[in-house]
Amino acid sequence: MGFYETESGIEAYIEMAKGYDGALLIEGLAEYLPAGSSVLELGMGPGVDLDILAQRYEATGSDSSRLFLDRYRERHPGADLLLLDARTLETERRFDCIYSNKVLHHLSAEELHESLVAQDGLLRPEGIAMHSFWRGDKETEWMEGLRFVYHTETTLAAAVSDTGFSVKAMERYSEMETDDSILVVLSKSQDA
Repeated sequence: MGFYETESGIEAYIEMAKGYDGALLIEGLAEYLPAGSSVLELGMGPGVDLDILAQRYEATGSDSSRLFLDRYRERHPGADLLLLDARTLETERRFDCIYSNKVLHHLSAEELHESLVAQDGLLRPEGIAMHSFWRGDKETEWMEGLRFVYHTETTLAAAVSDTGFSVKAMERYSEMETDDSILVVLSKSQDA
């Protein structure tokens, strides 16, 4: 059973993430995506960013943890939620944007590439993806086998190659320490 499939795991995550959200990232999303566009959030967890996204966009939340989805649905009975694995993204739905905030760092380099290929398939023409990652060149494990793969601009560019995406923007930002994070905005390649 995975970390996010246990009550103790999701409680530990909620406690660890208390006080953090993607409000500034989502504010920046407005530069690339008009209000009212459809956005799929990958790895919504307790739904903090989903609530912010829903203020401006037609937001759909997703997670591989049924516990997170059930908890959110208890507070928001009409919420549009999908049980999705961020690697395979098996759904027939299509979106204008796919967003994640420090979620895809749980994937290996191969899994990240696989996810990006799948994301390209879920986006409408002219679609974009916006993802944040921890910056660095290491891989760590936290509590019960939860993997964190840090990325550099070089490793992210490699992950994006041959996916159907081109890099629209990539920039460092600070969350807990100076320049500890990377934000990447991807657009469907015109020749893909």
